Amino acid sequence: MTPAPRIALLGEVCDINPRLPKSHGLQDDCEVGFVPMAAVNEVSGTIEQRLTRRFAEVKKGYTSFAEDDVLFAKITPCMENGKAAIARGLAGGRGFGSTEFHVLRAKESVLPEWLYYFVRQQRFRREARRSFTGTAGQQRVPAAFMARTAIPVPALAEQRRMVDLLSCAEGIVRLRREARKKTGQLLLAIHADMFGDAAANSKGWPVAMLGDVLASIDSGKSPRCHDRPRAPDEWGVLRLSALKNGAYDESEHKTLPEKEVPDVRSEIRRGDLLLSRKNTPELVGTPAYVWETQGRILLPDLIFRLCPRAEAGVHPLYLWALLMAPAMRRRLRLMASGTAASMPNISKARLRTLPIMVAPLAQQQAFAGHATALHAISLQQQAALANAEATFEALLARTFVPS
Repeated sequence: MTPAPRIALLGEVCDINPRLPKSHGLQDDCEVGFVPMAAVNEVSGTIEQRLTRRFAEVKKGYTSFAEDDVLFAKITPCMENGKAAIARGLAGGRGFGSTEFHVLRAKESVLPEWLYYFVRQQRFRREARRSFTGTAGQQRVPAAFMARTAIPVPALAEQRRMVDLLSCAEGIVRLRREARKKTGQLLLAIHADMFGDAAANSKGWPVAMLGDVLASIDSGKSPRCHDRPRAPDEWGVLRLSALKNGAYDESEHKTLPEKEVPDVRSEIRRGDLLLSRKNTPELVGTPAYVWETQGRILLPDLIFRLCPRAEAGVHPLYLWALLMAPAMRRRLRLMASGTAASMPNISKARLRTLPIMVAPLAQQQAFAGHATALHAISLQQQAALANAEATFEALLARTFVPS
Protein backbone atom coordinates (compact mmCIF):
# COMPACT_ATOMS: atom_id res chain seq x y z
CA MET A 1 0.00 0.00 0.00
CA THR A 2 1.38 3.40 -1.00
CA PRO A 3 1.98 5.55 2.10
CA ALA A 4 0.13 8.84 2.31
CA PRO A 5 2.27 11.71 1.03
CA ARG A 6 3.52 14.27 3.48
CA ILE A 7 1.89 17.69 3.33
CA ALA A 8 4.11 20.72 3.00
CA LEU A 9 3.64 24.39 2.27
CA LEU A 10 4.35 25.53 -1.27
CA GLY A 11 6.91 27.98 0.10
CA GLU A 12 8.79 25.06 1.66
CA VAL A 13 9.19 23.00 -1.50
CA CYS A 14 9.97 25.78 -3.97
CA ASP A 15 11.48 29.22 -4.09
CA ILE A 16 8.82 31.79 -4.94
CA ASN A 17 9.96 34.67 -7.12
CA PRO A 18 13.69 34.01 -6.60
CA ARG A 19 15.98 36.91 -7.43
CA LEU A 20 18.54 36.79 -10.19
CA PRO A 21 21.76 35.74 -8.43
CA LYS A 22 24.56 38.30 -8.39
CA SER A 23 26.84 35.68 -9.91
CA HIS A 24 24.61 35.25 -12.98
CA GLY A 25 27.52 35.81 -15.37
CA LEU A 26 25.37 37.55 -17.98
CA GLN A 27 26.85 40.30 -20.12
CA ASP A 28 24.73 43.02 -21.72
CA ASP A 29 25.04 41.41 -25.16
CA CYS A 30 24.05 37.92 -23.95
CA GLU A 31 20.87 36.53 -25.45
CA VAL A 32 18.25 35.40 -22.93
CA GLY A 33 14.75 34.00 -23.24
CA PHE A 34 11.89 36.48 -23.19
CA VAL A 35 8.31 35.52 -22.24
CA PRO A 36 5.61 38.23 -22.33
CA MET A 37 2.22 37.27 -20.91
CA ALA A 38 0.81 36.86 -24.42
CA ALA A 39 3.38 34.15 -25.20
CA VAL A 40 1.79 31.75 -22.68
CA ASN A 41 -1.21 29.82 -23.99
CA GLU A 42 -3.79 29.53 -21.23
CA VAL A 43 -5.43 26.53 -22.91
CA SER A 44 -2.40 24.33 -23.57
CA GLY A 45 -0.29 25.58 -20.66
CA THR A 46 2.72 26.10 -22.90
CA ILE A 47 4.99 28.92 -24.04
CA GLU A 48 3.97 29.29 -27.68
CA GLN A 49 6.40 32.02 -28.77
CA ARG A 50 10.13 31.41 -28.28
CA LEU A 51 11.50 34.94 -28.09
CA THR A 52 14.95 36.24 -27.21
CA ARG A 53 16.26 39.60 -26.04
CA ARG A 54 19.62 41.07 -25.14
CA PHE A 55 20.22 41.03 -21.39
CA ALA A 56 20.70 44.81 -21.46
CA GLU A 57 17.10 45.21 -22.68
CA VAL A 58 15.46 43.16 -19.93
CA LYS A 59 17.67 43.31 -16.84
CA LYS A 60 15.47 46.04 -15.40
CA GLY A 61 11.67 46.10 -15.26
CA TYR A 62 11.08 42.39 -15.89
CA THR A 63 10.71 39.20 -13.87
CA SER A 64 13.72 36.86 -14.07
CA PHE A 65 13.54 33.07 -14.14
CA ALA A 66 15.59 30.06 -15.13
CA GLU A 67 15.23 26.78 -17.02
CA ASP A 68 12.55 24.50 -15.46
CA ASP A 69 10.96 27.30 -13.41
CA VAL A 70 7.15 27.35 -13.36
CA LEU A 71 5.50 30.60 -14.50
CA PHE A 72 2.09 31.31 -12.99
CA ALA A 73 0.04 34.37 -14.04
CA LYS A 74 -0.97 36.26 -10.93
CA ILE A 75 -3.23 38.96 -12.46
CA THR A 76 -6.89 38.76 -13.45
CA PRO A 77 -8.16 37.51 -15.90
CA CYS A 78 -4.98 35.66 -16.95
CA MET A 79 -4.89 33.68 -13.70
CA GLU A 80 -8.52 32.51 -14.02
CA ASN A 81 -7.90 31.63 -17.66
CA GLY A 82 -5.13 29.24 -16.57
CA LYS A 83 -1.96 30.92 -17.84
CA ALA A 84 0.88 28.80 -16.48
CA ALA A 85 3.83 27.04 -18.08
CA ILE A 86 7.22 25.48 -17.43
CA ALA A 87 10.04 27.64 -18.78
CA ARG A 88 12.12 25.42 -21.03
CA GLY A 89 14.38 25.90 -24.03
CA LEU A 90 15.53 29.31 -22.77
CA ALA A 91 18.45 30.91 -24.55
CA GLY A 92 21.40 30.68 -22.17
CA GLY A 93 19.20 28.94 -19.58
CA ARG A 94 17.89 32.27 -18.32
CA GLY A 95 14.67 34.09 -19.07
CA PHE A 96 12.87 37.34 -18.37
CA GLY A 97 9.22 38.20 -18.76
CA SER A 98 6.12 39.91 -17.50
CA THR A 99 6.13 41.21 -13.94
CA GLU A 100 2.65 39.67 -13.69
CA PHE A 101 4.16 36.18 -13.34
CA HIS A 102 4.85 34.43 -10.06
CA VAL A 103 7.93 32.23 -10.51
CA LEU A 104 8.12 28.85 -8.73
CA ARG A 105 11.55 27.19 -8.62
CA ALA A 106 11.35 23.56 -7.49
CA LYS A 107 13.63 22.38 -4.67
CA GLU A 108 15.00 18.85 -4.50
CA SER A 109 11.81 17.31 -3.05
CA VAL A 110 9.50 18.13 -5.99
CA LEU A 111 9.55 17.96 -9.77
CA PRO A 112 8.82 21.11 -11.78
CA GLU A 113 5.95 19.21 -13.45
CA TRP A 114 4.48 18.46 -10.01
CA LEU A 115 4.32 22.19 -9.26
CA TYR A 116 2.97 22.94 -12.75
CA TYR A 117 0.07 20.50 -12.45
CA PHE A 118 -0.65 21.68 -8.91
CA VAL A 119 -1.17 25.31 -9.98
CA ARG A 120 -3.13 24.23 -13.07
CA GLN A 121 -5.91 22.74 -10.92
CA GLN A 122 -9.26 24.47 -11.06
CA ARG A 123 -9.51 24.06 -7.28
CA PHE A 124 -6.21 25.89 -6.75
CA ARG A 125 -7.23 28.71 -9.09
CA ARG A 126 -10.58 29.11 -7.31
CA GLU A 127 -8.76 29.46 -3.99
CA ALA A 128 -6.24 31.82 -5.56
CA ARG A 129 -9.08 34.01 -6.85
CA ARG A 130 -10.41 34.38 -3.31
CA SER A 131 -7.01 35.73 -2.22
CA PHE A 132 -7.00 38.56 -4.78
CA THR A 133 -5.77 41.96 -3.68
CA GLY A 134 -5.90 45.24 -5.57
CA THR A 135 -8.52 47.20 -7.45
CA ALA A 136 -11.01 45.90 -10.01
CA GLY A 137 -9.31 45.00 -13.28
CA GLN A 138 -5.87 44.86 -11.64
CA GLN A 139 -6.37 42.25 -8.95
CA ARG A 140 -3.50 39.90 -8.26
CA VAL A 141 -2.71 36.73 -6.30
CA PRO A 142 -0.30 37.74 -3.51
CA ALA A 143 2.94 35.82 -3.05
CA ALA A 144 1.97 35.22 0.58
CA PHE A 145 -1.02 33.13 -0.54
CA MET A 146 1.27 31.04 -2.75
CA ALA A 147 3.76 30.46 0.06
CA ARG A 148 1.21 29.28 2.61
CA THR A 149 -0.77 26.96 0.30
CA ALA A 150 -0.55 23.29 1.30
CA ILE A 151 0.69 20.79 -1.29
CA PRO A 152 1.03 16.98 -1.03
CA VAL A 153 4.61 15.81 -1.55
CA PRO A 154 4.93 12.08 -2.30
CA ALA A 155 8.25 10.41 -3.11
CA LEU A 156 9.87 11.53 -6.36
CA ALA A 157 9.22 8.14 -7.98
CA GLU A 158 5.50 8.51 -7.24
CA GLN A 159 5.54 12.08 -8.54
CA ARG A 160 7.07 10.85 -11.81
CA ARG A 161 4.44 8.13 -12.13
CA MET A 162 1.58 10.55 -11.59
CA VAL A 163 3.12 13.20 -13.84
CA ASP A 164 3.27 10.61 -16.65
CA LEU A 165 -0.43 9.80 -16.15
CA LEU A 166 -1.38 13.47 -16.06
CA SER A 167 0.68 14.15 -19.16
CA CYS A 168 -1.12 11.39 -21.08
CA ALA A 169 -4.56 12.64 -19.96
CA GLU A 170 -3.62 16.22 -20.85
CA GLY A 171 -2.40 15.00 -24.25
CA ILE A 172 -5.85 13.58 -25.02
CA VAL A 173 -7.42 16.90 -24.02
CA ARG A 174 -4.97 18.69 -26.30
CA LEU A 175 -5.92 16.47 -29.27
CA ARG A 176 -9.63 17.09 -28.68
CA ARG A 177 -9.03 20.84 -28.51
CA GLU A 178 -7.01 20.72 -31.71
CA ALA A 179 -9.86 18.98 -33.55
CA ARG A 180 -12.31 21.64 -32.36
CA LYS A 181 -9.85 24.38 -33.30
CA LYS A 182 -9.64 23.02 -36.84
CA THR A 183 -13.42 23.24 -37.13
CA GLY A 184 -13.20 26.92 -36.19
CA GLN A 185 -10.41 27.42 -38.73
CA LEU A 186 -12.57 25.79 -41.39
CA LEU A 187 -15.34 28.30 -40.63
CA LEU A 188 -12.94 31.22 -41.20
CA ALA A 189 -11.55 29.55 -44.34
CA ILE A 190 -15.07 29.22 -45.79
CA HIS A 191 -15.77 32.86 -44.93
CA ALA A 192 -12.53 33.99 -46.64
CA ASP A 193 -13.30 31.83 -49.69
CA MET A 194 -16.82 33.24 -50.05
CA PHE A 195 -16.11 36.89 -49.26
CA GLY A 196 -12.38 37.43 -49.74
CA ASP A 197 -9.86 39.08 -47.44
CA ALA A 198 -11.59 41.19 -44.78
CA ALA A 199 -9.02 44.00 -44.99
CA ALA A 200 -8.25 44.10 -48.72
CA ASN A 201 -11.92 43.62 -49.77
CA SER A 202 -10.62 42.05 -52.98
CA LYS A 203 -14.16 41.30 -54.22
CA GLY A 204 -15.16 44.94 -54.00
CA TRP A 205 -18.12 44.62 -51.65
CA PRO A 206 -19.72 47.86 -50.38
CA VAL A 207 -18.12 49.15 -47.18
CA ALA A 208 -20.01 50.60 -44.22
CA MET A 209 -19.09 51.76 -40.75
CA LEU A 210 -20.07 49.22 -38.11
CA GLY A 211 -22.18 51.83 -36.35
CA ASP A 212 -24.24 52.32 -39.52
CA VAL A 213 -25.42 48.68 -39.56
CA LEU A 214 -26.15 48.41 -35.83
CA ALA A 215 -29.36 49.38 -34.08
CA SER A 216 -27.48 49.55 -30.77
CA ILE A 217 -24.40 48.53 -28.82
CA ASP A 218 -25.62 47.29 -25.45
CA SER A 219 -23.68 46.72 -22.26
CA GLY A 220 -24.66 45.78 -18.73
CA LYS A 221 -23.13 46.39 -15.35
CA SER A 222 -20.87 44.44 -13.02
CA PRO A 223 -22.08 44.64 -9.42
CA ARG A 224 -20.24 42.80 -6.66
CA CYS A 225 -21.28 39.17 -7.13
CA HIS A 226 -20.94 35.83 -5.39
CA ASP A 227 -17.88 33.94 -6.63
CA ARG A 228 -19.75 30.72 -7.39
CA PRO A 229 -21.97 29.20 -10.11
CA ARG A 230 -25.62 30.17 -9.85
CA ALA A 231 -28.51 27.91 -8.84
CA PRO A 232 -31.33 27.44 -11.42
CA ASP A 233 -33.45 30.14 -9.77
CA GLU A 234 -30.62 32.66 -9.50
CA TRP A 235 -29.25 35.20 -11.97
CA GLY A 236 -25.66 35.24 -13.14
CA VAL A 237 -23.32 37.87 -14.63
CA LEU A 238 -20.84 36.86 -17.32
CA ARG A 239 -17.11 36.92 -16.64
CA LEU A 240 -14.73 38.28 -19.25
CA SER A 241 -13.41 34.71 -19.61
CA ALA A 242 -16.80 33.71 -21.11
CA LEU A 243 -15.51 35.01 -24.48
CA LYS A 244 -12.49 33.16 -25.82
CA ASN A 245 -11.34 32.06 -29.27
CA GLY A 246 -14.59 33.25 -30.85
CA ALA A 247 -16.67 30.99 -28.60
CA TYR A 248 -19.20 31.69 -25.84
CA ASP A 249 -18.88 29.77 -22.55
CA GLU A 250 -21.85 30.52 -20.32
CA SER A 251 -20.37 28.50 -17.43
CA GLU A 252 -17.94 31.40 -16.92
CA HIS A 253 -20.13 33.59 -14.73
CA LYS A 254 -20.63 34.88 -11.20
CA THR A 255 -23.87 34.83 -9.23
CA LEU A 256 -25.90 37.99 -8.72
CA PRO A 257 -26.72 38.63 -5.03
CA GLU A 258 -30.39 38.38 -4.07
CA LYS A 259 -30.50 42.07 -3.11
CA GLU A 260 -29.53 43.07 -6.68
CA VAL A 261 -32.51 43.46 -9.02
CA PRO A 262 -31.57 42.04 -12.45
CA ASP A 263 -31.95 44.38 -15.40
CA VAL A 264 -33.71 42.03 -17.83
CA ARG A 265 -32.78 44.32 -20.72
CA SER A 266 -29.22 43.01 -20.27
CA GLU A 267 -30.20 39.33 -20.33
CA ILE A 268 -28.18 37.22 -22.79
CA ARG A 269 -30.40 35.82 -25.56
CA ARG A 270 -29.96 33.14 -28.18
CA GLY A 271 -28.58 34.71 -31.36
CA ASP A 272 -26.74 37.52 -29.55
CA LEU A 273 -23.44 38.70 -30.95
CA LEU A 274 -21.08 39.65 -28.13
CA LEU A 275 -17.73 41.44 -28.13
CA SER A 276 -15.18 41.85 -25.35
CA ARG A 277 -14.59 45.60 -25.04
CA LYS A 278 -11.92 45.41 -22.31
CA ASN A 279 -9.47 42.56 -21.92
CA THR A 280 -5.85 41.53 -22.27
CA PRO A 281 -4.11 42.77 -25.45
CA GLU A 282 -4.61 39.44 -27.21
CA LEU A 283 -8.27 39.07 -26.20
CA VAL A 284 -9.63 42.63 -26.44
CA GLY A 285 -12.26 42.80 -29.18
CA THR A 286 -12.95 39.05 -29.09
CA PRO A 287 -16.38 38.32 -30.64
CA ALA A 288 -18.66 35.39 -29.79
CA TYR A 289 -22.02 34.20 -31.08
CA VAL A 290 -24.57 32.84 -28.59
CA TRP A 291 -25.89 29.62 -30.12
CA GLU A 292 -27.65 28.53 -26.93
CA THR A 293 -28.29 29.92 -23.46
CA GLN A 294 -29.91 28.59 -20.32
CA GLY A 295 -31.25 32.06 -19.55
CA ARG A 296 -30.97 34.30 -16.50
CA ILE A 297 -27.44 35.41 -17.48
CA LEU A 298 -26.65 39.13 -17.69
CA LEU A 299 -24.17 41.19 -19.67
CA PRO A 300 -21.36 42.76 -17.60
CA ASP A 301 -20.11 46.24 -18.33
CA LEU A 302 -16.98 44.88 -20.05
CA ILE A 303 -18.83 42.99 -22.80
CA PHE A 304 -20.82 44.62 -25.61
CA ARG A 305 -23.84 43.17 -27.40
CA LEU A 306 -23.92 44.19 -31.07
CA CYS A 307 -27.47 44.42 -32.43
CA PRO A 308 -27.64 44.67 -36.27
CA ARG A 309 -30.51 46.65 -37.77
CA ALA A 310 -32.92 44.35 -39.62
CA GLU A 311 -32.90 46.60 -42.69
CA ALA A 312 -29.07 46.89 -42.80
CA GLY A 313 -28.65 43.55 -44.59
CA VAL A 314 -26.02 42.13 -42.21
CA HIS A 315 -26.49 38.60 -40.87
CA PRO A 316 -25.16 38.16 -37.28
CA LEU A 317 -23.27 34.98 -38.23
CA TYR A 318 -21.60 36.73 -41.16
CA LEU A 319 -20.61 39.64 -38.91
CA TRP A 320 -19.34 37.27 -36.21
CA ALA A 321 -17.02 35.48 -38.63
CA LEU A 322 -15.95 38.79 -40.16
CA LEU A 323 -14.93 40.14 -36.74
CA MET A 324 -12.95 36.95 -36.09
CA ALA A 325 -10.89 37.34 -39.28
CA PRO A 326 -7.21 38.04 -38.42
CA ALA A 327 -7.24 41.39 -40.26
CA MET A 328 -10.31 42.57 -38.31
CA ARG A 329 -8.86 41.33 -35.02
CA ARG A 330 -5.78 43.49 -35.68
CA ARG A 331 -7.97 46.50 -36.41
CA LEU A 332 -9.93 45.99 -33.22
CA ARG A 333 -6.75 45.74 -31.15
CA LEU A 334 -5.49 48.98 -32.69
CA MET A 335 -8.76 50.65 -31.69
CA ALA A 336 -8.17 49.79 -28.03
CA SER A 337 -6.69 52.40 -25.73
CA GLY A 338 -4.75 51.75 -22.55
CA THR A 339 -1.86 49.44 -21.68
CA ALA A 340 -1.42 45.79 -20.84
CA ALA A 341 -1.27 46.76 -17.15
CA SER A 342 -4.59 48.63 -17.26
CA MET A 343 -6.21 46.27 -19.82
CA PRO A 344 -6.88 47.85 -23.23
CA ASN A 345 -10.41 49.13 -23.82
CA ILE A 346 -12.48 49.80 -26.96
CA SER A 347 -15.02 52.59 -26.62
CA LYS A 348 -18.43 52.46 -28.29
CA ALA A 349 -17.56 55.57 -30.28
CA ARG A 350 -14.42 54.00 -31.74
CA LEU A 351 -16.13 50.68 -32.39
CA ARG A 352 -18.81 52.39 -34.46
CA THR A 353 -16.10 53.69 -36.84
CA LEU A 354 -14.82 50.19 -37.73
CA PRO A 355 -15.14 49.75 -41.53
CA ILE A 356 -16.73 46.45 -42.60
CA MET A 357 -17.47 45.01 -46.02
CA VAL A 358 -21.15 44.20 -46.63
CA ALA A 359 -21.61 41.27 -49.01
CA PRO A 360 -25.00 40.45 -50.63
CA LEU A 361 -27.45 39.13 -48.06
CA ALA A 362 -28.13 35.92 -50.03
CA GLN A 363 -24.44 34.98 -49.80
CA GLN A 364 -24.38 35.88 -46.12
CA GLN A 365 -27.34 33.56 -45.56
CA ALA A 366 -25.58 30.78 -47.47
CA PHE A 367 -22.57 31.23 -45.19
CA ALA A 368 -24.88 31.10 -42.15
CA GLY A 369 -26.03 27.67 -43.34
CA HIS A 370 -22.41 26.44 -43.45
CA ALA A 371 -21.77 27.92 -40.01
CA THR A 372 -24.82 26.16 -38.58
CA ALA A 373 -23.70 22.80 -40.01
CA LEU A 374 -20.19 23.26 -38.60
CA HIS A 375 -21.69 24.20 -35.25
CA ALA A 376 -23.44 20.81 -35.12
CA ILE A 377 -20.07 19.11 -35.67
CA SER A 378 -18.51 21.36 -33.06
CA LEU A 379 -21.12 20.29 -30.50
CA GLN A 380 -20.08 16.66 -30.95
CA GLN A 381 -16.43 17.63 -30.60
CA GLN A 382 -17.25 19.70 -27.54
CA ALA A 383 -18.90 16.71 -25.87
CA ALA A 384 -15.78 14.60 -26.51
CA LEU A 385 -13.59 17.42 -25.23
CA ALA A 386 -15.73 17.83 -22.10
CA ASN A 387 -15.33 14.12 -21.33
CA ALA A 388 -11.56 14.35 -21.79
CA GLU A 389 -11.33 17.49 -19.63
CA ALA A 390 -13.48 15.92 -16.92
CA THR A 391 -11.20 12.88 -16.86
CA PHE A 392 -8.12 15.09 -16.64
CA GLU A 393 -9.61 17.30 -13.89
CA ALA A 394 -10.72 14.23 -11.92
CA LEU A 395 -7.21 12.82 -12.16
CA LEU A 396 -5.77 16.18 -11.04
CA ALA A 397 -8.18 16.35 -8.10
CA ARG A 398 -7.37 12.79 -7.06
CA THR A 399 -3.63 13.47 -7.38
CA PHE A 400 -3.71 16.56 -5.18
CA VAL A 401 -6.63 15.67 -2.89
CA PRO A 402 -6.37 17.60 0.38
CA SER A 403 -5.69 15.48 3.48
